[in-house]
Amino acid sequence: MSEPTTRTAVQPTASGWLQAWLPRLVLAPSVAVSLFFVYGFMLWTFVLSLTSSRMLPSYDFVGFGQYARLMANERWWVASTNLMVFGVLFIAICLVIGALLAILLDQKIRQEGALRTIYLYPMALSFIVTGVVWKWLLNPQLGIQAMVQSWGFESFRFDWIVNPDMAIYTLVIAAVWQASGFVMALFLAGLRGIDDSIVKAAQLDGASLPRIYWRVVMPCLRPVVFSAVMILAHIAIKSFDLVVALTGGGPGYATDLPATFMYTHAFNRAQIGLGSASAMLMLGGVLAILIPYLYSELRSRKHG
Repeated sequence: MSEPTTRTAVQPTASGWLQAWLPRLVLAPSVAVSLFFVYGFMLWTFVLSLTSSRMLPSYDFVGFGQYARLMANERWWVASTNLMVFGVLFIAICLVIGALLAILLDQKIRQEGALRTIYLYPMALSFIVTGVVWKWLLNPQLGIQAMVQSWGFESFRFDWIVNPDMAIYTLVIAAVWQASGFVMALFLAGLRGIDDSIVKAAQLDGASLPRIYWRVVMPCLRPVVFSAVMILAHIAIKSFDLVVALTGGGPGYATDLPATFMYTHAFNRAQIGLGSASAMLMLGGVLAILIPYLYSELRSRKHG
């Protein structure tokens, strides 16, 4: 009689062990691959940034010499300045347009679903597609300038894409066109989560609709604004395909961003060490954005 009792006691233990470890066993391969191909290559890139690697990796360590070379490189500072201009304008304009579109759709207008789809559609495209389309539109011989001049406005000029001083703003135009719909969706979700009683109370006090949104609604959307800024800043720092498709970094290197600088020097100019150093500075920029975002999220969940 004791033997069956022993078996029934062992079976639940084995089953419980399997239930506890099966998820870990299933996730283990993907975790191992991620650790190797993501964090492993990050570490390798940092190691290469400390070497004199050129066409092929070498392990002749030069300390932080590549970083010193990077700081003395004029093209790197052009790319960094472009990133500041592009990032600030891209984030600010996307926030303004996204908020305005969200407020418009929050008025319960007709065909809201169709308009929301139209505004969100550009986000479904890749930056390569966006860059190619806007390259056609901004081409002085084929695009907007040629079309307006064909209407009789011969003095009209919109040749920013071939103007070294204005070409960076063409990247802003294309990026804003693609990302503002996504920001609209974030704001709209935030607006729909606000208690209507707050707005109705403000209306009873005689506040106008613009004042309600500015004084009452927008302060409630601070977490949404923070999330949108973090996401847009992350997109701006990593921007590569849009630059390649739209301007190719030109004219000259007038529209270079850190990502294109890294690619050009690491793979086209056989300066892997210098390219790795620029990649690590880009990683530092991403972490400077990501860490405060994660801290804010974890802190809100803890207090929530």
